Amino acid sequence: MSQFTLGWEEWLSLPDLGLPAVRAKVDTGARTSALHAFAIEPFGSTKKPMVRFAIHPDPNDPHLEMICSAPMKDRREVTSSNGETELRFVIETTVNMGERSWPIEVTLTDRGSMAYRMLLGRTALDDDMIVSPSNSFCQPELSFDAYHGIPRSERHRRALRMAILTREPENYSTRKLIAAAEMRGHSMEVIDTSRCYMNIHSVGGEVHYDGRRLPHYDAVIPRIGASITSYGTAVVRQFESIGTYCLSGSEGITMSRDKLHAHQVLARVQIGMPTTAFARSPKDSANVISLVGGAPLVLKLLESTQGKGVVLAETKKAAESVISAFQGLRADFLVQSFVKEAAGEDIRCFVVGGKVVAAMRRRGKPDDFRSNLHQGGTAEPVRISRQERETAIRAARTMKLDVAGVDLLRGEDGPKVLEVNSSPGLEGIERTSGKDIAGLVIAHIEAKVAPKPSRARAKRPPG
Repeated sequence: MSQFTLGWEEWLSLPDLGLPAVRAKVDTGARTSALHAFAIEPFGSTKKPMVRFAIHPDPNDPHLEMICSAPMKDRREVTSSNGETELRFVIETTVNMGERSWPIEVTLTDRGSMAYRMLLGRTALDDDMIVSPSNSFCQPELSFDAYHGIPRSERHRRALRMAILTREPENYSTRKLIAAAEMRGHSMEVIDTSRCYMNIHSVGGEVHYDGRRLPHYDAVIPRIGASITSYGTAVVRQFESIGTYCLSGSEGITMSRDKLHAHQVLARVQIGMPTTAFARSPKDSANVISLVGGAPLVLKLLESTQGKGVVLAETKKAAESVISAFQGLRADFLVQSFVKEAAGEDIRCFVVGGKVVAAMRRRGKPDDFRSNLHQGGTAEPVRISRQERETAIRAARTMKLDVAGVDLLRGEDGPKVLEVNSSPGLEGIERTSGKDIAGLVIAHIEAKVAPKPSRARAKRPPG
Protein backbone atom coordinates (compact mmCIF):
# COMPACT_ATOMS: atom_id res chain seq x y z
CA MET A 1 0.00 0.00 0.00
CA SER A 2 1.44 3.36 -1.05
CA GLN A 3 1.80 6.04 1.57
CA PHE A 4 -0.41 9.12 1.64
CA THR A 5 1.52 12.18 2.80
CA LEU A 6 -0.06 15.19 4.48
CA GLY A 7 1.45 18.48 5.47
CA TRP A 8 0.77 20.19 8.78
CA GLU A 9 -1.93 22.21 6.99
CA GLU A 10 -4.10 20.95 4.13
CA TRP A 11 -7.13 21.82 2.05
CA LEU A 12 -10.05 19.41 2.18
CA SER A 13 -13.75 19.27 1.36
CA LEU A 14 -16.70 17.87 3.32
CA PRO A 15 -19.25 16.98 0.62
CA ASP A 16 -21.84 15.54 3.01
CA LEU A 17 -22.03 18.96 4.67
CA GLY A 18 -21.95 20.93 1.43
CA LEU A 19 -18.53 22.47 2.20
CA PRO A 20 -16.39 22.43 -0.97
CA ALA A 21 -13.29 23.99 0.59
CA VAL A 22 -12.00 23.96 4.17
CA ARG A 23 -8.46 24.76 5.31
CA ALA A 24 -7.49 22.42 8.14
CA LYS A 25 -4.65 22.09 10.61
CA VAL A 26 -3.36 18.51 10.81
CA ASP A 27 -2.37 17.84 14.43
CA THR A 28 -1.33 14.33 15.50
CA GLY A 29 -1.01 15.64 19.04
CA ALA A 30 -4.79 15.97 19.19
CA ARG A 31 -6.83 12.81 19.36
CA THR A 32 -10.18 14.29 18.28
CA SER A 33 -11.03 16.16 15.09
CA ALA A 34 -13.02 19.37 15.43
CA LEU A 35 -15.02 21.55 13.04
CA HIS A 36 -15.90 25.19 13.60
CA ALA A 37 -19.62 25.53 14.31
CA PHE A 38 -21.96 28.02 15.93
CA ALA A 39 -25.75 28.29 16.35
CA ILE A 40 -25.69 24.55 17.02
CA GLU A 41 -29.18 23.10 17.37
CA PRO A 42 -30.22 19.45 17.80
CA PHE A 43 -33.48 18.33 16.19
CA GLY A 44 -35.22 15.25 14.86
CA SER A 45 -36.59 12.20 16.66
CA THR A 46 -34.91 10.13 19.36
CA LYS A 47 -34.46 7.35 16.82
CA LYS A 48 -32.94 9.64 14.20
CA PRO A 49 -31.33 12.58 16.04
CA MET A 50 -29.93 15.35 13.87
CA VAL A 51 -27.87 18.45 14.51
CA ARG A 52 -27.87 21.72 12.56
CA PHE A 53 -25.17 24.37 12.73
CA ALA A 54 -23.70 27.37 10.93
CA ILE A 55 -20.10 27.83 9.84
CA HIS A 56 -17.95 30.64 8.45
CA PRO A 57 -15.58 28.52 6.31
CA ASP A 58 -13.32 31.47 5.44
CA PRO A 59 -11.77 33.02 8.60
CA ASN A 60 -11.31 36.31 6.74
CA ASP A 61 -14.86 36.60 5.44
CA PRO A 62 -17.60 36.71 8.10
CA HIS A 63 -20.18 37.38 5.37
CA LEU A 64 -19.66 33.89 3.95
CA GLU A 65 -21.93 31.74 6.07
CA MET A 66 -23.05 28.18 5.40
CA ILE A 67 -25.79 26.23 7.17
CA CYS A 68 -25.09 22.52 7.61
CA SER A 69 -26.84 19.55 9.16
CA ALA A 70 -25.95 15.94 9.79
CA PRO A 71 -27.06 12.87 11.76
CA MET A 72 -25.92 13.12 15.37
CA LYS A 73 -23.69 10.21 16.34
CA ASP A 74 -22.98 11.09 19.95
CA ARG A 75 -22.53 13.84 22.50
CA ARG A 76 -19.43 13.55 24.64
CA GLU A 77 -16.98 15.48 26.78
CA VAL A 78 -13.81 16.61 25.00
CA THR A 79 -10.78 18.15 26.72
CA SER A 80 -8.94 20.73 24.65
CA SER A 81 -5.17 21.36 24.62
CA ASN A 82 -5.56 24.11 27.24
CA GLY A 83 -7.23 21.67 29.64
CA GLU A 84 -10.79 22.92 29.29
CA THR A 85 -13.53 20.28 29.06
CA GLU A 86 -16.50 20.86 26.79
CA LEU A 87 -19.59 18.77 26.00
CA ARG A 88 -19.71 18.55 22.19
CA PHE A 89 -21.97 17.09 19.56
CA VAL A 90 -20.29 14.40 17.45
CA ILE A 91 -21.08 13.70 13.80
CA GLU A 92 -19.63 11.34 11.21
CA THR A 93 -18.96 12.71 7.76
CA THR A 94 -16.90 12.06 4.64
CA VAL A 95 -13.69 13.98 4.02
CA ASN A 96 -12.19 14.43 0.54
CA MET A 97 -8.52 15.25 0.11
CA GLY A 98 -6.93 15.00 -3.30
CA GLU A 99 -8.19 11.76 -4.85
CA ARG A 100 -8.93 10.16 -1.51
CA SER A 101 -12.19 9.99 0.48
CA TRP A 102 -12.81 8.42 3.86
CA PRO A 103 -15.23 8.71 6.81
CA ILE A 104 -14.21 10.55 9.95
CA GLU A 105 -15.69 11.49 13.30
CA VAL A 106 -15.85 15.23 13.96
CA THR A 107 -16.84 17.19 17.06
CA LEU A 108 -18.57 20.54 16.70
CA THR A 109 -17.20 23.55 18.57
CA ASP A 110 -16.86 27.30 18.08
CA ARG A 111 -13.41 27.87 16.54
CA GLY A 112 -14.21 31.46 15.53
CA SER A 113 -11.02 32.75 17.12
CA MET A 114 -8.85 30.13 15.39
CA ALA A 115 -6.98 30.58 12.12
CA TYR A 116 -8.15 27.15 10.92
CA ARG A 117 -11.81 26.23 10.78
CA MET A 118 -10.97 22.56 11.18
CA LEU A 119 -8.57 20.48 13.23
CA LEU A 120 -7.75 17.02 11.88
CA GLY A 121 -6.78 14.80 14.80
CA ARG A 122 -4.89 11.52 14.75
CA THR A 123 -8.01 9.28 14.96
CA ALA A 124 -9.10 10.68 11.58
CA LEU A 125 -5.90 9.41 9.88
CA ASP A 126 -5.64 5.97 8.34
CA ASP A 127 -2.62 3.72 8.98
CA ASP A 128 -1.02 4.50 5.60
CA MET A 129 -1.10 8.26 6.18
CA ILE A 130 2.07 10.11 7.12
CA VAL A 131 2.16 13.69 8.38
CA SER A 132 5.19 15.77 7.40
CA PRO A 133 5.37 18.53 10.06
CA SER A 134 7.77 20.65 7.99
CA ASN A 135 5.59 20.74 4.87
CA SER A 136 2.36 22.49 3.93
CA PHE A 137 -0.26 21.50 1.39
CA CYS A 138 1.16 18.18 0.19
CA GLN A 139 -2.26 17.50 -1.34
CA PRO A 140 -3.99 19.61 -4.03
CA GLU A 141 -4.95 23.09 -2.92
CA LEU A 142 -8.50 24.41 -3.06
CA SER A 143 -9.96 27.91 -2.82
CA PHE A 144 -12.75 29.63 -0.96
CA ASP A 145 -13.87 30.85 -4.38
CA ALA A 146 -15.61 27.46 -4.63
CA TYR A 147 -18.43 28.91 -2.51
CA HIS A 148 -19.28 31.68 -4.93
CA GLY A 149 -21.41 31.36 -8.03
CA ILE A 150 -22.70 27.87 -7.19
CA PRO A 151 -25.71 27.15 -9.47
CA ARG A 152 -28.95 26.80 -7.51
CA SER A 153 -29.46 23.24 -8.79
CA GLU A 154 -26.09 22.22 -7.32
CA ARG A 155 -26.42 23.86 -3.93
CA HIS A 156 -26.21 21.52 -1.00
CA ARG A 157 -29.59 20.79 0.53
CA ARG A 158 -29.33 20.55 4.27
CA ALA A 159 -31.68 18.57 6.47
CA LEU A 160 -34.68 20.73 7.30
CA ARG A 161 -36.70 20.99 10.47
CA MET A 162 -40.38 21.15 9.57
CA ALA A 163 -43.75 20.97 11.28
CA ILE A 164 -47.17 20.06 9.98
CA LEU A 165 -50.18 21.80 11.54
CA THR A 166 -53.03 19.31 11.68
CA ARG A 167 -55.61 17.80 13.98
CA GLU A 168 -55.52 14.54 12.02
CA PRO A 169 -52.05 13.04 12.51
CA GLU A 170 -53.06 9.63 11.16
CA ASN A 171 -54.73 10.58 7.90
CA TYR A 172 -53.20 9.69 4.54
CA SER A 173 -51.92 13.16 3.62
CA THR A 174 -50.18 13.70 6.96
CA ARG A 175 -48.51 10.29 6.93
CA LYS A 176 -47.32 10.68 3.33
CA LEU A 177 -45.84 14.14 3.92
CA ILE A 178 -43.98 12.89 7.00
CA ALA A 179 -42.67 9.84 5.10
CA ALA A 180 -41.59 11.99 2.13
CA ALA A 181 -39.74 14.41 4.41
CA GLU A 182 -37.95 11.65 6.32
CA MET A 183 -37.07 9.86 3.07
CA ARG A 184 -35.15 13.00 2.05
CA GLY A 185 -33.37 13.26 5.40
CA HIS A 186 -35.56 15.91 7.01
CA SER A 187 -37.49 15.86 10.28
CA MET A 188 -41.20 16.58 10.61
CA GLU A 189 -43.09 17.29 13.81
CA VAL A 190 -46.88 17.03 14.05
CA ILE A 191 -48.50 19.97 15.86
CA ASP A 192 -52.18 20.10 16.83
CA THR A 193 -53.19 23.55 15.57
CA SER A 194 -55.89 24.04 18.18
CA ARG A 195 -53.41 23.54 21.02
CA CYS A 196 -50.96 26.20 19.86
CA TYR A 197 -50.92 29.45 21.79
CA MET A 198 -49.07 32.63 21.02
CA ASN A 199 -46.99 35.29 22.71
CA ILE A 200 -47.45 38.36 20.54
CA HIS A 201 -44.98 41.20 21.00
CA SER A 202 -43.13 43.70 18.86
CA VAL A 203 -39.83 41.81 18.67
CA GLY A 204 -40.04 38.34 17.19
CA GLY A 205 -43.07 36.83 18.85
CA GLU A 206 -43.40 33.20 19.85
CA VAL A 207 -45.56 30.14 19.30
CA HIS A 208 -46.05 27.81 22.26
CA TYR A 209 -47.37 24.28 22.35
CA ASP A 210 -47.96 21.78 25.13
CA GLY A 211 -46.18 23.91 27.72
CA ARG A 212 -43.09 24.73 25.69
CA ARG A 213 -41.95 27.37 23.26
CA LEU A 214 -41.73 25.89 19.78
CA PRO A 215 -38.29 26.08 18.14
CA HIS A 216 -37.60 27.80 14.85
CA TYR A 217 -38.81 25.67 11.94
CA ASP A 218 -37.47 25.98 8.42
CA ALA A 219 -40.98 25.40 7.12
CA VAL A 220 -44.51 24.81 8.35
CA ILE A 221 -47.17 22.91 6.40
CA PRO A 222 -50.63 24.11 7.43
CA ARG A 223 -53.40 21.53 6.99
CA ILE A 224 -56.12 23.36 8.86
CA GLY A 225 -59.68 22.09 9.03
CA ALA A 226 -62.55 24.37 8.03
CA SER A 227 -63.94 24.32 11.57
CA ILE A 228 -60.90 26.19 12.96
CA THR A 229 -60.01 28.36 9.97
CA SER A 230 -59.99 31.59 11.97
CA TYR A 231 -57.76 30.32 14.77
CA GLY A 232 -55.62 28.26 12.41
CA THR A 233 -54.82 31.24 10.19
CA ALA A 234 -53.90 33.24 13.30
CA VAL A 235 -51.35 30.55 14.17
CA VAL A 236 -50.01 30.61 10.61
CA ARG A 237 -49.70 34.41 10.73
CA GLN A 238 -47.66 34.09 13.91
CA PHE A 239 -45.25 31.69 12.21
CA GLU A 240 -45.04 34.08 9.25
CA SER A 241 -44.24 36.97 11.60
CA ILE A 242 -41.16 35.17 12.95
CA GLY A 243 -39.83 34.40 9.47
CA THR A 244 -40.95 30.79 9.02
CA TYR A 245 -41.81 29.71 5.47
CA CYS A 246 -45.45 28.55 5.42
CA LEU A 247 -46.43 26.31 2.52
CA SER A 248 -49.92 27.83 2.53
CA GLY A 249 -49.92 31.43 3.67
CA SER A 250 -52.54 32.81 6.04
CA GLU A 251 -53.93 35.15 3.38
CA GLY A 252 -54.34 32.35 0.85
CA ILE A 253 -56.04 30.07 3.35
CA THR A 254 -58.45 32.83 4.38
CA MET A 255 -59.39 33.68 0.79
CA SER A 256 -59.84 30.07 -0.31
CA ARG A 257 -62.08 29.15 2.64
CA ASP A 258 -64.55 31.97 1.96
CA LYS A 259 -66.15 31.04 -1.35
CA LEU A 260 -67.58 34.50 -1.92
CA HIS A 261 -64.23 36.17 -1.28
CA ALA A 262 -62.48 33.61 -3.51
CA HIS A 263 -64.86 34.17 -6.42
CA GLN A 264 -64.54 37.93 -6.11
CA VAL A 265 -60.75 37.71 -6.19
CA LEU A 266 -60.75 35.33 -9.17
CA ALA A 267 -63.27 37.46 -11.04
CA ARG A 268 -61.06 40.52 -10.55
CA VAL A 269 -58.37 38.91 -12.73
CA GLN A 270 -60.92 37.54 -15.24
CA ILE A 271 -60.60 33.86 -14.42
CA GLY A 272 -63.57 31.91 -15.76
CA MET A 273 -66.14 30.58 -13.27
CA PRO A 274 -69.85 29.70 -13.20
CA THR A 275 -72.11 32.76 -13.04
CA THR A 276 -72.39 33.53 -9.33
CA ALA A 277 -74.82 35.61 -7.27
CA PHE A 278 -75.03 36.46 -3.57
CA ALA A 279 -77.74 38.14 -1.49
CA ARG A 280 -78.82 38.33 2.15
CA SER A 281 -82.43 39.47 2.11
CA PRO A 282 -85.26 36.95 1.45
CA LYS A 283 -86.87 39.63 -0.71
CA ASP A 284 -84.07 39.19 -3.28
CA SER A 285 -84.45 35.41 -3.78
CA ALA A 286 -86.23 35.67 -7.12
CA ASN A 287 -83.78 38.28 -8.40
CA VAL A 288 -80.78 36.14 -7.43
CA ILE A 289 -82.24 33.13 -9.22
CA SER A 290 -82.77 35.15 -12.39
CA LEU A 291 -79.23 36.56 -12.25
CA VAL A 292 -77.72 33.07 -12.75
CA GLY A 293 -80.14 32.18 -15.57
CA GLY A 294 -82.81 30.40 -13.57
CA ALA A 295 -83.09 26.74 -12.64
CA PRO A 296 -81.42 24.35 -12.60
CA LEU A 297 -78.90 26.04 -10.35
CA VAL A 298 -76.46 25.19 -7.56
CA LEU A 299 -76.52 26.56 -4.02
CA LYS A 300 -73.39 26.44 -1.86
CA LEU A 301 -72.76 27.33 1.74
CA LEU A 302 -69.82 29.75 1.86
CA GLU A 303 -67.69 27.49 4.06
CA SER A 304 -68.72 24.07 2.76
CA THR A 305 -66.04 21.40 2.12
CA GLN A 306 -65.88 17.98 0.46
CA GLY A 307 -69.21 18.55 -1.30
CA LYS A 308 -71.15 19.10 1.93
CA GLY A 309 -73.58 22.02 1.92
CA VAL A 310 -73.85 21.94 -1.90
CA VAL A 311 -77.34 21.47 -3.34
CA LEU A 312 -78.66 21.20 -6.92
CA ALA A 313 -82.07 22.81 -7.33
CA GLU A 314 -83.65 21.58 -10.57
CA THR A 315 -86.66 23.91 -10.49
CA LYS A 316 -87.30 27.49 -9.41
CA LYS A 317 -89.62 26.30 -6.65
CA ALA A 318 -86.98 23.92 -5.30
CA ALA A 319 -84.41 26.73 -5.40
CA GLU A 320 -86.71 29.06 -3.44
CA SER A 321 -87.28 26.33 -0.83
CA VAL A 322 -83.55 25.72 -0.34
CA ILE A 323 -82.83 29.45 -0.18
CA SER A 324 -85.56 29.85 2.43
CA ALA A 325 -84.09 26.98 4.46
CA PHE A 326 -80.54 28.42 4.34
CA GLN A 327 -81.81 31.87 5.30
CA GLY A 328 -83.78 30.37 8.15
CA LEU A 329 -80.53 28.93 9.48
CA ARG A 330 -78.85 32.32 8.99
CA ALA A 331 -76.30 30.60 6.78
CA ASP A 332 -74.54 32.58 4.04
CA PHE A 333 -74.58 30.90 0.63
CA LEU A 334 -73.87 31.42 -3.05
CA VAL A 335 -76.16 30.78 -6.00
CA GLN A 336 -74.40 29.57 -9.16
CA SER A 337 -75.44 28.60 -12.65
CA PHE A 338 -75.45 24.87 -13.37
CA VAL A 339 -72.94 23.93 -16.07
CA LYS A 340 -74.91 21.22 -17.86
CA GLU A 341 -72.15 20.27 -20.30
CA ALA A 342 -69.91 19.20 -17.38
CA ALA A 343 -72.31 16.24 -16.91
CA GLY A 344 -71.42 15.62 -13.26
CA GLU A 345 -67.65 15.72 -13.88
CA ASP A 346 -64.90 18.06 -12.80
CA ILE A 347 -61.12 18.24 -13.11
CA ARG A 348 -58.87 18.43 -10.04
CA CYS A 349 -55.54 20.05 -10.95
CA PHE A 350 -52.84 19.76 -8.29
CA VAL A 351 -50.56 22.80 -8.42
CA VAL A 352 -47.14 22.83 -6.75
CA GLY A 353 -44.83 25.82 -7.08
CA GLY A 354 -46.57 27.29 -10.11
CA LYS A 355 -46.83 24.00 -12.04
CA VAL A 356 -49.65 21.51 -12.50
CA VAL A 357 -47.95 18.29 -11.36
CA ALA A 358 -50.99 16.00 -11.70
CA ALA A 359 -54.62 16.08 -12.79
CA MET A 360 -57.60 13.75 -12.47
CA ARG A 361 -61.17 13.68 -13.71
CA ARG A 362 -63.73 13.05 -10.98
CA ARG A 363 -67.21 11.65 -11.67
CA GLY A 364 -70.10 11.65 -9.25
CA LYS A 365 -72.35 8.70 -8.53
CA PRO A 366 -75.10 8.19 -11.13
CA ASP A 367 -77.67 9.88 -8.88
CA ASP A 368 -75.39 12.68 -7.62
CA PHE A 369 -74.18 15.74 -9.52
CA ARG A 370 -71.31 16.24 -7.05
CA SER A 371 -68.02 14.66 -8.12
CA ASN A 372 -66.21 14.79 -4.75
CA LEU A 373 -64.46 11.53 -3.87
CA HIS A 374 -65.67 11.97 -0.27
CA GLN A 375 -69.23 11.73 -1.61
CA GLY A 376 -68.61 8.41 -3.37
CA GLY A 377 -67.31 9.75 -6.67
CA THR A 378 -64.68 8.03 -8.79
CA ALA A 379 -61.50 9.36 -10.38
CA GLU A 380 -59.28 8.63 -13.37
CA PRO A 381 -56.19 10.25 -14.89
CA VAL A 382 -56.88 12.93 -17.47
CA ARG A 383 -54.94 14.98 -19.97
CA ILE A 384 -55.72 18.64 -19.57
CA SER A 385 -55.56 21.32 -22.22
CA ARG A 386 -53.09 24.17 -22.22
CA GLN A 387 -55.91 26.57 -21.34
CA GLU A 388 -56.96 24.41 -18.38
CA ARG A 389 -53.37 24.21 -17.18
CA GLU A 390 -52.87 27.96 -17.40
CA THR A 391 -56.19 28.61 -15.65
CA ALA A 392 -55.27 26.34 -12.73
CA ILE A 393 -51.86 27.98 -12.36
CA ARG A 394 -53.35 31.49 -12.51
CA ALA A 395 -56.00 30.59 -9.95
CA ALA A 396 -53.44 29.26 -7.47
CA ARG A 397 -51.19 32.29 -8.01
CA THR A 398 -54.10 34.71 -7.59
CA MET A 399 -55.04 33.03 -4.32
CA LYS A 400 -51.38 33.33 -3.22
CA LEU A 401 -51.00 29.58 -2.71
CA ASP A 402 -47.78 27.68 -3.49
CA VAL A 403 -49.69 24.38 -3.27
CA ALA A 404 -53.36 24.14 -4.20
CA GLY A 405 -56.03 21.83 -5.55
CA VAL A 406 -57.87 23.72 -8.29
CA ASP A 407 -61.24 22.28 -9.34
CA LEU A 408 -62.37 23.08 -12.87
CA LEU A 409 -65.48 22.43 -14.96
CA ARG A 410 -65.19 22.02 -18.72
CA GLY A 411 -67.65 24.58 -20.04
CA GLU A 412 -68.55 25.30 -23.67
CA ASP A 413 -66.68 28.61 -23.48
CA GLY A 414 -63.62 27.29 -21.62
CA PRO A 415 -62.63 26.07 -18.16
CA LYS A 416 -64.52 27.42 -15.16
CA VAL A 417 -63.00 27.41 -11.68
CA LEU A 418 -65.25 25.89 -9.03
CA GLU A 419 -62.92 26.07 -6.05
CA VAL A 420 -59.30 26.55 -5.00
CA ASN A 421 -58.42 24.28 -2.08
CA SER A 422 -55.57 25.41 0.18
CA SER A 423 -55.20 21.99 1.87
CA PRO A 424 -55.84 19.50 -0.94
CA GLY A 425 -55.85 15.83 0.02
CA LEU A 426 -53.12 13.63 -1.42
CA GLU A 427 -54.74 10.20 -1.40
CA GLY A 428 -57.00 10.53 -4.42
CA ILE A 429 -54.51 12.37 -6.64
CA GLU A 430 -51.58 10.08 -5.76
CA ARG A 431 -53.49 6.85 -6.33
CA THR A 432 -55.06 8.13 -9.53
CA SER A 433 -51.94 9.66 -11.07
CA GLY A 434 -49.40 7.19 -9.66
CA LYS A 435 -47.16 10.15 -8.77
CA ASP A 436 -45.35 10.89 -5.52
CA ILE A 437 -47.09 14.22 -4.92
CA ALA A 438 -45.89 14.37 -1.30
CA GLY A 439 -42.30 14.11 -2.52
CA LEU A 440 -42.88 16.96 -4.98
CA VAL A 441 -44.28 19.11 -2.15
CA ILE A 442 -41.20 18.46 0.01
CA ALA A 443 -38.90 19.19 -2.97
CA HIS A 444 -40.70 22.52 -3.41
CA ILE A 445 -40.10 23.37 0.25
CA GLU A 446 -36.41 22.51 -0.18
CA ALA A 447 -36.18 24.90 -3.12
CA LYS A 448 -37.83 27.68 -1.13
CA VAL A 449 -35.68 27.43 2.00
CA ALA A 450 -32.39 26.00 0.67
CA PRO A 451 -29.42 27.99 1.99
CA LYS A 452 -27.95 30.58 -0.36
CA PRO A 453 -24.21 31.05 0.16
CA SER A 454 -23.39 34.74 0.58
CA ARG A 455 -20.98 36.51 -1.75
CA ALA A 456 -17.55 37.35 -0.37
CA ARG A 457 -16.53 40.98 -0.48
CA ALA A 458 -13.51 40.20 -2.64
CA LYS A 459 -11.82 37.21 -4.16
CA ARG A 460 -8.40 36.29 -2.82
CA PRO A 461 -5.83 33.72 -3.80
CA PRO A 462 -5.81 30.43 -1.83
CA GLY A 463 -4.28 30.49 1.64
